[in-house]
Amino acid sequence: MLNKAIVLAAGRGTRMGTLTEEIPKPMLPIEGRPMLEHIVVRLREAGIKRILIVAGYRRELIEAHFAVGFPEVSFVVQEVVEGTASAVRLGHDFVGVDPFILTFGDILCGARNYTGIADSLTRNAASAVLGVKYADDPWQGAAVYSDAVGIVSEMIEKPPRGTSTTHWNSAGLYAFTREIFAEIEVAPRSERGEYEITTAIRQLIARGRPVRMFEIDGAWRDVGRPEDLAEAGRVLSESGE
Repeated sequence: MLNKAIVLAAGRGTRMGTLTEEIPKPMLPIEGRPMLEHIVVRLREAGIKRILIVAGYRRELIEAHFAVGFPEVSFVVQEVVEGTASAVRLGHDFVGVDPFILTFGDILCGARNYTGIADSLTRNAASAVLGVKYADDPWQGAAVYSDAVGIVSEMIEKPPRGTSTTHWNSAGLYAFTREIFAEIEVAPRSERGEYEITTAIRQLIARGRPVRMFEIDGAWRDVGRPEDLAEAGRVLSESGE
């Protein structure tokens, strides 16, 4: 069973406007607690024993909040925010040789999804498992293509609107073996000028390594804009908290 997780929480969250002038987006309150705390508590419920938070903007607020009552939480600082792959690379020593879960500090879902994606990685002897949600058009996220049994053949970050022939959208939840770090080390910058985890995953696929998808069970929310905060409370209720 996986017992480690990395949570990416280094960004400010500029789409939140003035809400993040003094506070990082993962620390915005939902139902009386920071969004990031909801994620940490659910990871804990899923049996995760060690959690690494990659912090950056106003990191002192995150570190202070989790200093008491969260012995499983540790931190690493992303000084230069230049993509998700760069952030994951900072967790190399934390992970060691173990498999791990990766998620973001603004993705809400039920604890059973952490358990489910971890089980899928182990049960299928996969190199990576990608959490996905159905979308009419996955142009705002990453389009995931797979065969009938869930083996992933392609993943396209931010595809042009209306061009995708899949309805599966990356849900910001992953399970990896340590193989991903070798791919991160050789991944080039994307067209957007960032080192992206999507690139590393595509390299795994190109090498013929087993990459599978896992459909998120129940309510899920990517909290990206101010209007998402009100909806997030419903997601917490419907997904078991």
